[in-house]
Amino acid sequence: MEINNNKDMGESKSMNKKKVILFYCVECEELARKVAAHSQLFTLQSINWRSFDDGFPNLYINNAHDIRGQHVAFLASFSSPAVIFEQLSVIYNLPRLFVASFTLVLPFFPTGTFERMEEEGDVATAFTMARILSNIPISRGGPTSVVIYDIHALQERFYFGDHVLPFFETGIPLLKHRLHQLPDADKIVIAFPDDGAWKRFHKLLDHFPTVICTKVREGDKRIVRLKEGNPADCHVVIVDDLVQSGGTLIECQKVLFAHGAGKVSAYVTHGVFPKRSWERFTQLSDKGSEKGFAYFWITDSCPHTVKAIENRAPFEVLSLAGSIADALQI
Repeated sequence: MEINNNKDMGESKSMNKKKVILFYCVECEELARKVAAHSQLFTLQSINWRSFDDGFPNLYINNAHDIRGQHVAFLASFSSPAVIFEQLSVIYNLPRLFVASFTLVLPFFPTGTFERMEEEGDVATAFTMARILSNIPISRGGPTSVVIYDIHALQERFYFGDHVLPFFETGIPLLKHRLHQLPDADKIVIAFPDDGAWKRFHKLLDHFPTVICTKVREGDKRIVRLKEGNPADCHVVIVDDLVQSGGTLIECQKVLFAHGAGKVSAYVTHGVFPKRSWERFTQLSDKGSEKGFAYFWITDSCPHTVKAIENRAPFEVLSLAGSIADALQI
């Protein structure tokens, strides 16, 4: 009798799954296709991204009548200020087309590192972006759900207003799955480059031994030191939410090798890498140096980076597609 009840519950859950029409920006087309490939419940729908002669967007949502009464999502990438306005124009319009519900998937919240004021006059643009997203119109199904991965500071969840439902996800399960596939999985140690990274991720990785680094000021310089833990003879994986220039990761790597680490790899959810700063990691690999990174894992939250580092050691992309597909069913 219990088996039949479980079967009925399974069938009920399957029947309750939503069919979702997924729109996407130009940068996210590949990721959108990967999401759609996870299930027949997802249908991709296109937008004509055009511009007038003066450079302002001339946009058209194809088959707008067909999305009435449907669950709709938009996959966004705010990779630069230049593309944010055109995507916001679509994001603000979709909920008004009598859709059953609307979900915005913004894997990388780009202004997340500018979340506080240190002196009067500083502008916390993380709060500005959160206010902009908080004013997305309500659809017939209620407030918009906003899916964001590994936001930089945990307190930023409180920057959003009551008109949206922020849903914070993480890419750490992808990393854990990959680590278990490694031949030296039993020698993995997780390193956090600072206390902030430890606060964000240590509970998700608490079954691994850990090492914590810290930055100390010596004169005008900030030096990376080993704060606690023992990396000796282990494969140490540095974990953080994002990378920009990569300077901190490289300094952390040097400290870990100095304390006897056997190999050092890195994982960040968001590989931002402005001005092609990812090249400093491929150069280490090209030299065949034993002191290079064994692996550098990123997700596909920053599409421009994914294209740039394709087939370049030590980089490896862990796709968010399956996680996004699951999030769209919540």
